[in-house]
Amino acid sequence: MGKEIEILARERGHEIVCIVDSKNPIESADFSTVQVAIEFTKPALAIHHIEFCLEHGIPIVVGTTGWTAQLDSIHEKVNNNNGSLLHASNFSIGVNIFFEINRKLAELMNPHAKEYQVSMEEIHHTQKLDAPSGTAISLAQDIIGGSDYEQWKCIENNDGVSVSIFPEFDIIAKRIPEVPGTHIVTYSSEIDTLEIKHEAKNRKGFALGSILAAEWLVGKNGVFTMKNVLNI
Repeated sequence: MGKEIEILARERGHEIVCIVDSKNPIESADFSTVQVAIEFTKPALAIHHIEFCLEHGIPIVVGTTGWTAQLDSIHEKVNNNNGSLLHASNFSIGVNIFFEINRKLAELMNPHAKEYQVSMEEIHHTQKLDAPSGTAISLAQDIIGGSDYEQWKCIENNDGVSVSIFPEFDIIAKRIPEVPGTHIVTYSSEIDTLEIKHEAKNRKGFALGSILAAEWLVGKNGVFTMKNVLNI
């Protein structure tokens, strides 16, 4: 993701003035000319990077997932520092539209929840550390928020058979080499099946979305998501 973001950012006329990695930790980097930071690392590092940027007045776009249990405390730090943070489980424009379709479908299907069992399948590359993905969790939370479903559970690398019954549903997480990512939400009954699907063709959409978010965030204060960027 970092390499893809760097390529696309330069193509859009931006200058990369600092790159933070294992050989160049954030404390040793020169942030004097940084206008905005884009963060894609690991959950433990993300919190540290967010706090550093807030303390130094740098707007930050965060694509790392798995840290949002601490979002309330980070929100408070953003306010205390008059800072800028934009976070998303997925920066793809297509995925964020998919989020909206998923929310609406959950509301429409809720009166029929006992007839139609919902399940989800998410497929990612084997290097992805978290299962289910942040995108899958966002989809699941939106299903719960728009329906009478109460909880989900993750089944990793099984044969694809959902076994839960209402008010619980399954997220089937599969890891396959060299795939960008697929998310499928399925409502199945004895008489038919309804399915929505997003399949990424490459990582360019995720990288471009984070750059668009960074461009949008400069000059703003507060905590934002891609819903703000896309005016959804």
